Amino acid sequence: MSEQTFEITLDRTQGYQFSVDSHQPGVPPWLVDETPPLGEGHGPNPARMLAAAIGHCLSASALFCLGKARVNVRGMRTTVSGELVRNEQGRLRIGGLTVRLHPDVAPEDRDRLGRCLDLFEDFCVVTQSVRRGVDVQVSVDLTGGQPHGSPPGASHAEADRRG
Repeated sequence: MSEQTFEITLDRTQGYQFSVDSHQPGVPPWLVDETPPLGEGHGPNPARMLAAAIGHCLSASALFCLGKARVNVRGMRTTVSGELVRNEQGRLRIGGLTVRLHPDVAPEDRDRLGRCLDLFEDFCVVTQSVRRGVDVQVSVDLTGGQPHGSPPGASHAEADRRG
């Protein structure tokens, strides 16, 4: 049973561009797109969105912990670098992400960072979920037909044989 649920909606605007609605009051939809040559690069692509989600989650987790430790963080810059690699079938995958957090704290506060540096990663929902491998269920609802996709627990090979 989930503690909380959420939903977003993506609507195709043109080409490979989609408008994303996060269903949050006061948060306007944003545009996502694939990079050229497939898309036009008018918004972040899925790999960059995942990198941003991980970077933000780790930054927020670190800021929360440092705030609890009464460490004044004057600023924070986080850089996430990713590498795309090809799998055995030649398809692109995210091979790895490297996250560098750069909190701006006064020299006298640096000796109080230790405990937070040991803890903050474990409280990052997105990073820990990705590391463990998130269960993703996929279905395709064809107009007038039954949803098509992999039933819970089915492997990709099973879905491919069915359909």
